[in-house]
Amino acid sequence: MAVEQHSRNLGFSATYNFRDVGGYSGLDGRTVRWRRVFRADALHRLGEADASAFRALGVRTVIDLRRPHEIEKYGRVAEHYGLDYRNLVLKHVDWDEVGHSDDVVHERWLADRYLNFAEDGRAAILASLRIIADPDQAPVIVHCMAGKDRTGTVCALTLSLLGVSDQDIAADYALTTNAMAPLTAHLLEKHPSAVLGKQHMWDSPPAAMLTFLDDLRARHGSIDDYAREIGLTDAEIATMRRHLLE
Repeated sequence: MAVEQHSRNLGFSATYNFRDVGGYSGLDGRTVRWRRVFRADALHRLGEADASAFRALGVRTVIDLRRPHEIEKYGRVAEHYGLDYRNLVLKHVDWDEVGHSDDVVHERWLADRYLNFAEDGRAAILASLRIIADPDQAPVIVHCMAGKDRTGTVCALTLSLLGVSDQDIAADYALTTNAMAPLTAHLLEKHPSAVLGKQHMWDSPPAAMLTFLDDLRARHGSIDDYAREIGLTDAEIATMRRHLLE
């Protein structure tokens, strides 16, 4: 359950899925701090109309999980903001190469994509979690193209390490659904190849995230065990909890 002390959704003019992941109940009843970790779609569309409000967030670090060709095609957060920009490419199977037949369970298909992130993308996930765990890097924005899948996986793991319930993590993931309509409309106008024939990639049903978290635990024992397996230390987990929980 989330405590709404701040606006979760930040209404920037052309960044459609930018929101705060604070406010959720975590370990020992402590609350995830607001204005420390944000999740977003691609930030290249932040314009002058948004500049003042964006700077007011005090962001220090941007984690961009996209591949180089995505950044080359669409752009990145403007350098004039002076942010510590990290392009941590999350390796994964190209979704265009994975079939999605009419008889497939859609939530299962998405959960399998997230499991692939968790295994093939270990290096980027570890580096992202280490940045998020470091109080000197905060506030941090994690983003990809739509802020749904790669971003959703990193944020889900972060929230789980902070003791947030699976139900709240899935609800946070599902908030992306409302952002997809304006984002896909923008892409259909500017970059139709990113959307046409790929509609099955653009929704965020809570069951997909719940299935992913269940499957990751079945493979690794717990989310904490998975984080340790990929290289996150107990000290880093403790530091993350110390600075991200009230």
